[in-house]
Amino acid sequence: MTTQPYSADEIMTVSAARLLKNGAVCFVGIGLPSKAANLARLTHAPDVVLIYESGPIGAKPSVLPLSIGDGELSATADTTVSTAEIFTYWLQGGRVDIGFLGAAQIDRFANINTTVIGPYDKPKVRLPGAGGAPEIGASAKEVLIILRQSQKAFVDKIDFTTTIGHGEGYDHRVRLGLSTKGPTSVITDLGILTPDKDSRELTLTSIHPGVTLDQVRAATGWDLKIADRLEVTGAPNANELHVLRDLEARTAAAHKGD
Repeated sequence: MTTQPYSADEIMTVSAARLLKNGAVCFVGIGLPSKAANLARLTHAPDVVLIYESGPIGAKPSVLPLSIGDGELSATADTTVSTAEIFTYWLQGGRVDIGFLGAAQIDRFANINTTVIGPYDKPKVRLPGAGGAPEIGASAKEVLIILRQSQKAFVDKIDFTTTIGHGEGYDHRVRLGLSTKGPTSVITDLGILTPDKDSRELTLTSIHPGVTLDQVRAATGWDLKIADRLEVTGAPNANELHVLRDLEARTAAAHKGD
């Protein structure tokens, strides 16, 4: 098998970045979502408006933030407001086009766990927690989710529901009183999954170059649905890889010793 000129993480990040449209207002999570969102800003979407939970609006960090409290976000933002304003006026006010989230666990209906692995009272691992993800999942017009695909992450039943995706499927979001789309794409290091238009169950609709269906199935903790017309993800181009690698190098240099 020919070695790809990019890593699995790089095609995942590039594929996620491509889903952000120029001019969109995007509520960004720290980590992989922030990397993909800033790659979009530095390539095809220079006018994307990045919002972080701590209050920066229009953040343009030169290096990736370590947390929502990283001074780089406010220092490069168009303005910074209170967290209360971010959630009430922007998010709950319907002004956020895209919520960009990560996850520790996800199920077939794109419900997210970032709280605990194992029983809540006696967890094997206590995770960072919800942050603003539950509100983003409910109130952003649509949600993108990015995470690496494995049986530990893609589970038949998540240990804790931190953030609602499509609930139990079908019209469950509507029955819960939610008018927003919820998750529209889950981007992984193996491919892209999108909800079935009726059942809302995640379906593999695009597979990354060099990845096999057996690999994707083996990394999924349920009987994964495959689209009738499965696409192959476009490989990262030279500019996307250059910008991404430069961003990662600047970030590593800036945070060396932190």
